[in-house]
Amino acid sequence: MKDALRRYSSDIAFTDSVKAIQTRKNSRHAYARMEQSGSWETRITPDLKVFIAAQTSVFLATANAEGQPYIQHRGGPAGFLHVLDDHTVGFVDYSGNRQFITAGNLAENPKSHLFLIDYSQRRRVKIWGESKVVEADENLVALMMPPGYKARAEQIIIINVVAWDENCPQHIPHRFDAADVKTALVMRDKRIETLESEIEKLRLSKR
Repeated sequence: MKDALRRYSSDIAFTDSVKAIQTRKNSRHAYARMEQSGSWETRITPDLKVFIAAQTSVFLATANAEGQPYIQHRGGPAGFLHVLDDHTVGFVDYSGNRQFITAGNLAENPKSHLFLIDYSQRRRVKIWGESKVVEADENLVALMMPPGYKARAEQIIIINVVAWDENCPQHIPHRFDAADVKTALVMRDKRIETLESEIEKLRLSKR
């Protein structure tokens, strides 16, 4: 479906072909109600901004002029993915294997998709947009580079958000980052130490 023909923000994904399948499989009426009640968000809400800022691992999908898709992982410390305003997300693209497939795809086709999943919260967010590569902007790199992170900036990717949607948590496995597990274990050990100390005091008081 061409951009100019979109009636609802969700039409970026719900093409005529998709809607036909939804009709055949009896889910179209539910999505039609969703469309009529406002459809998908097109602006970054405060809640989504907080969620984005907490991510340490995301996936960026692009496609070349022939429509061949490509998905690339990007990661960094929490905060490496920046909300620049309520329509724009960006991050520093670090030097890697220097294949430049994402950059090449975006030079031909700016349409992109950002997929965020938080296993600990069992939450996933899909962001549709158009992206561009920004090179040789030292001021922007200085603004967006995570402090103290040992990586070399290759370029910056800026994503203009067109629409976003959040999936239900069904089938998302419950997993935790190693750092979160380590923190929980430290807290557990401190609690055990406190309880053991209290038990010892009680034991001594009964002598």
